[in-house]
Amino acid sequence: MGGSRWTWRLLALPGVAWLSVFFLVALYAVLAVAFGNQDTLSQPVPFWNPLDWNVGYVLEMLKNIWHGDQFLTVSLRTIEFVVIAVGLSLLVGYPVAYFTARHAGRWKGLVLVALILPLWINYLMRMLAWINLLAPDGLGTRTLHSLGIEKLFLTLGLLAEPGGWLNGQPTTVILALVYGYLPYFILPLFVAIDRIDGRQIEAARDLGASPLSAFLRVTLPLSVPGILAGAVLIALPMFGDYYTADLVSSSTQTNMIGNQIDEFMRQGSEKVTGAALTLLLSVFLLVLMFYYLRTTRRAGTSAQTA
Repeated sequence: MGGSRWTWRLLALPGVAWLSVFFLVALYAVLAVAFGNQDTLSQPVPFWNPLDWNVGYVLEMLKNIWHGDQFLTVSLRTIEFVVIAVGLSLLVGYPVAYFTARHAGRWKGLVLVALILPLWINYLMRMLAWINLLAPDGLGTRTLHSLGIEKLFLTLGLLAEPGGWLNGQPTTVILALVYGYLPYFILPLFVAIDRIDGRQIEAARDLGASPLSAFLRVTLPLSVPGILAGAVLIALPMFGDYYTADLVSSSTQTNMIGNQIDEFMRQGSEKVTGAALTLLLSVFLLVLMFYYLRTTRRAGTSAQTA
């Protein structure tokens, strides 16, 4: 067993070293720019020596957020979009994952292939297809109108005008995020549900639990690690996403943190500010990742104890 363990560690070492080096190099470059300065042409002047680091731009960013200026508005909007998108992904994805794991039977493989197929198509192409569908005269807009769904969205205030799905609507951005990342949520959740021992559910039924009670008391708690894994897997990239909002909205009213970073780093001249915002976003995501790891570790410890 010991030799086998070391064999797998040695096999994994090149890949881990490769990813670590490039991650650390990229991270250090962001740190050097964020804690650096800029010249008279607003071009970044990285400070590679940590002893020379300048915290002024990062502190300015924190003050901006603290005083409720532009970055606080965009940050809260991003959190709102991601929380709603993850919640909708759970509502849509859990029944699909549960059905696939428990009731698909011999069709399980076919259902999994259908879930994976969208990932074979470039994300940009999938979003462009939805832009054509949601155009004012697009097939999707006409279908939603004929089914009365568009009227419902207008009544709820989720759509500003008929056929205006691409006119800077937060609803469109959120639905696009759900569509784009949903398969990544379903797959780990399916694995978690599929691994639940059916004898535990049968034992609950034998003790008099109804199907709903057995689900709430056995299946749902045991699938929590899968829910958390799926939520982390889609939430982390959603926080840095900028192309989805650009493609389906292109409005400052739906800008996310990723759009701000893109504007500063690629389109604008405030690259130091963009690097500082990237650093703050990374710290925020790191906190979420540590929370996920701590939660899953506790769940694993509780399961072993039980």
